[in-house]
Amino acid sequence: MDSDRTPTADGVASRSERRKQQTRQALIRAAQQFLAEGRTAVSVLDITTLADVGTGSFYNHFATKEELFDTAVMAVVDVHGAMMDELTADIEDPAEAFAQSFRLTGRLHRQFPELSRVIVNRGLGMLTADEGLLPRARRDVGAAVRAGRFAVADLDLALTVVSGATLALAKLLLDEPDRDDAAAADTVTAHVLRALGVTDEDIATLIALPLPTPAHVTLPGQS
Repeated sequence: MDSDRTPTADGVASRSERRKQQTRQALIRAAQQFLAEGRTAVSVLDITTLADVGTGSFYNHFATKEELFDTAVMAVVDVHGAMMDELTADIEDPAEAFAQSFRLTGRLHRQFPELSRVIVNRGLGMLTADEGLLPRARRDVGAAVRAGRFAVADLDLALTVVSGATLALAKLLLDEPDRDDAAAADTVTAHVLRALGVTDEDIATLIALPLPTPAHVTLPGQS
């Protein structure tokens, strides 16, 4: 009978790998919760307690608490970036793709506040990261410049404007829950587009375009 069979080495290894992955994701989820609450001065014991894993298991996955927090932030950023990439994949005009991503991002702060708080509470460090938000912004703005849709003399300065506006809008919407998030996002998008050299006529057209509805966001390890 099947119940009498001895598990193969591959089967045992697969179960072991699944348990390791579950432990890793539990640690990442715990770190994301602390980040969303703005609590980073916690101990490894605090993290493993919230994750409901053994303290010794922590060091099988992360060398330091800081490494875990960095991983937790990038997991959130990757979810957001992948969502924006998917929603803009069929848009040929890079200016339209950029405007849609910025407008959608503004609206997501209310729909997914935990994701938003992680980004805001770790925001400044993300502006200089080699992966995540900044490289995607560089890619998108650069594409619009090459297509003649944005008039940008200094790409790094343009990215400073884009990144700063992104984080400032997120904080504003989290701090002022009664503010109209759609109107605020579109207004800030218009200011950013103007700073990138887009004409007022084109800005009005881009802001008036309908937006897709994002699917439910699931952070790594969540169900």
